[in-house]
Amino acid sequence: ARMLRHPADILITTPESLFLMLTSNARETLRSVHTVIVDEIHALVPTKRGAHMALSLERLEALTGHPVQRIGLSATQRPLDEVARFLGGASRGRQKAEGRRQKKARAGTLKTEDAGELVHDEFAASGGRTTWRPVTIVDTGERKQLSLTIDVPVEDMARLGETTGIASGPAAQGATRTSIWSAIHPRLLALVRAHTSTLIFVNSRRLAERLAGAINELAGETIARAHHGSIARPQRIEIEDQLKSGALPALVATSSLELGIDMGAIDLVIQIEAPPSVASGMQRIGRAGHHVGAISNGVIVPKYRGDLVACAAVAKAMHDGKVESTRYPRNPLDVLAQQLVAMVSVDEWDAGALFDAVRGAAPYAELSRSAFDGLLDMLTGRYPSDDFADLRPRLTWDRVTGLLTAREGAKRVAITNAGTIPDRGLYGVYIAGAGSGAAGAGIGAARVGELDEEMVFETKPGETFVLGASTWRIEEVTHDRVLVSPAPGEPGKMPFWKADAMARPIEFGRTIGALVRALRGMPPAAALDRLTREHDLDRQAAETLLRYLQDQASATGGIVPDDRTVLIERVRDDLGDWRVSVLTPFGGRIHAPWAMAVVDRVRERRGLHVETMWSDDGFVVRFPETDEPPDPALVLIDPDEAEALVVRQLGSTAMFAAKFREAAGRALLLPRRRPGRRA
Repeated sequence: ARMLRHPADILITTPESLFLMLTSNARETLRSVHTVIVDEIHALVPTKRGAHMALSLERLEALTGHPVQRIGLSATQRPLDEVARFLGGASRGRQKAEGRRQKKARAGTLKTEDAGELVHDEFAASGGRTTWRPVTIVDTGERKQLSLTIDVPVEDMARLGETTGIASGPAAQGATRTSIWSAIHPRLLALVRAHTSTLIFVNSRRLAERLAGAINELAGETIARAHHGSIARPQRIEIEDQLKSGALPALVATSSLELGIDMGAIDLVIQIEAPPSVASGMQRIGRAGHHVGAISNGVIVPKYRGDLVACAAVAKAMHDGKVESTRYPRNPLDVLAQQLVAMVSVDEWDAGALFDAVRGAAPYAELSRSAFDGLLDMLTGRYPSDDFADLRPRLTWDRVTGLLTAREGAKRVAITNAGTIPDRGLYGVYIAGAGSGAAGAGIGAARVGELDEEMVFETKPGETFVLGASTWRIEEVTHDRVLVSPAPGEPGKMPFWKADAMARPIEFGRTIGALVRALRGMPPAAALDRLTREHDLDRQAAETLLRYLQDQASATGGIVPDDRTVLIERVRDDLGDWRVSVLTPFGGRIHAPWAMAVVDRVRERRGLHVETMWSDDGFVVRFPETDEPPDPALVLIDPDEAEALVVRQLGSTAMFAAKFREAAGRALLLPRRRPGRRA
């Protein structure tokens, strides 16, 4: 209401808030907008959140009635023409082609000769083409100066995990093994003490909490706090302000701060284990010395020998500015469904005009009319089966006139389910006694953060846990909330969250593999020189890395997986079952679908149900109930049949069920009834 009375001259907002404004009376305050700046655009381009924003920008431009200047900013984006197309979008008019300038290599493949034009499959036969809006690319050509050190805090990483002692007696808890953390913790404390403001990046929320607690315990005072997406926004802002003011020397963060803090006071960034990607590493290390001309000081701490190889590869790639390429998603229909309901709930639309409007957004420039009409069928209640009869239609479509209108409640559903961030079934954590409602945790209650539902099921009132490096006591657990009270100074168990792992991009995997291949092909002295000169390793760390590669070669007959070599191992496990390991550096984005294809192949050819497990460094297939050694050819999938095998197996996986639920929620088929509440 205040914004309606006093519209802002400059509005700093999020894609979700822009969507809400465009779907409410607040849209009237946006009619005078002439410029939109999309900061850190690389973080939006490859995501459904970015596709959602692209549609909102088309809605904004239609609302203003004039072209809106769009400016995209980022230090880690490639290729620039792909990002430019995403930012500018496509002109809505279709013109006849003056001549065929392009040839299709095969169905679904497009080759563009002119950066401003793209031929669509459905228009190619008639010579139709889409023209991209003009975008000026301003590339400074400068790279951020980085001062990197790969810090190995132990003398011999090969001895990590060795048994150091076996306790006896009825209270014994098993063997004690060497751990790198006992060396990492004091090293981190020393680095924090030696600098003014330190950011420590980790790759999981659980590790952020655990590491902040360990540093504080070693320091004997609170000098570090955890920062991640499961901490409530007011709490995160408070933590950031403490760091900015100098009251907090260190902050242990996940990607929640990869893009979010802009100040020159941070003089050191520490990355625990290799970052998920080269672009992520550059963004994280770039938080230090974040002003013009400053050098960003960073320390990368590997956790094990294989991680040391990835750290060496990412350091060189960061210096060279070789970030992974970005590609925006094509035709995410769940996002489009949400936006269509929002658009029609604000104004009645002709179906043809609406089709042209949404194709102005780059992710939907290739949208076919048949797919669009199929989506409208779903939103208007024309389902392919009676099994969907309980789903409520959101729109009405007059097929004679082509007019689309919203059904009752459509706007409310769109607003309460805005955005693309999936509902993970997390429990909100609130301070008991604050606000109103059950146990004082109703509207207005102070939110602390959120916990994974599995952790909540394993806890009970009276227990304490750590969140944001602060200890909380559980007072009550309701059907959708955990009510807590502060418990300063008391020990608490570390929380955990089960979320999507950030799998290694294949380009980063190829970089790691290329380094391994190059080092294996060089004389030891030359390899040692390269690692110390180009990859920010000291002599001890470089020797550790080379010994690791030699140990791997000795264990596998002289073969080491690299960007041109796939290593397949076949062994029996402790239960006598066969296990086949496929080792490559290509990352989880390759290994996960590859493992799915193998499951389908083995079931089809051998009639066996096998189990798989994958990581960034390969995948394992367990063959139960078989005496004969599995044929390694079973895991080698022909590229021409890979897609069919994966698609056939995908529907039976837990991942598909979870992703389907998320997509149905975005498309407003399974909406949340109350915003901010656990479904």
